[in-house]
Amino acid sequence: MAITGNFADFSLPELLQFLDHGKKTGVLQIQFSSEQAENRVKQVYYIWLHQGRIITAADRLDQKGLTSMITQRGWISERVISRVTQISSSAISTPLGLFLKSQGMLQSEQLKLLFNVQVLRPICALFQIQNGQFTFNPLDKLPLPLAEMTGLSMSATEVILMGLRALRDWKALAEKLPDCSSGLTSLVTKQPQMQLNAQEWQVWEFVNGNVSLNNIAHHLRIPVETVQQIGFRLIVVGLVEENFLVAPASKLPLEESITEVLAEPVPEPNQKPTVSQSFLKSLVGFLRSK
Repeated sequence: MAITGNFADFSLPELLQFLDHGKKTGVLQIQFSSEQAENRVKQVYYIWLHQGRIITAADRLDQKGLTSMITQRGWISERVISRVTQISSSAISTPLGLFLKSQGMLQSEQLKLLFNVQVLRPICALFQIQNGQFTFNPLDKLPLPLAEMTGLSMSATEVILMGLRALRDWKALAEKLPDCSSGLTSLVTKQPQMQLNAQEWQVWEFVNGNVSLNNIAHHLRIPVETVQQIGFRLIVVGLVEENFLVAPASKLPLEESITEVLAEPVPEPNQKPTVSQSFLKSLVGFLRSK
């Protein structure tokens, strides 16, 4: 069953975490408009997942994107790639990147670079979309896009963390950030198993639900906006939840309260004090004698 929605209601990081948590296999289609040469151009992007792991991404469906990346870098020509894949039976069932590596035509570092350019950078850019639409179609019984795959994969959660760490423009996610007066509460009983960076570990030390993000920022001496962004990262990957803190009602000290009472208008000489005034004066005298 297809899943459709709008990023105004459900951000891409939240969507990817949902697909990762559900171990979904399928293709996520993203449509959005961008400004190019004073014109609004409709763009489409595709992200393939296998059991919650991102295996490839492209802005086309002809399965020529990876080949184009390889040829543009001058590593292998398109003609050679086409020829070796046609004469080898193993190419039919193997991701293109791994097949070319098995033939000695690509190295491991080249595959990592291709995966970074093909998957990580574009998805980070897609986090900045405010009004895009998405559709996720399950592909449990359909073949994977082997010609578009390096053979590498990464959990959607890891991609989310890496993408959000690199994000510079948080405008699209501003309304998703936890409130600076809120705290963070851990959802795990042990230390996180995923790799956090230094600042994320620092914020993690305060996820007891009782310390506001404002106070965390003050203690760590970093901008509160940075703490909010770190908080969102920890929330979206399922490590913490936002805890709305209720400020205690302000109470005046006893002496201040008594002083305010004594500041009330003094009765006229012929006017008898009321019972409440007499009681308060006796109480003040008793407290001052202690």
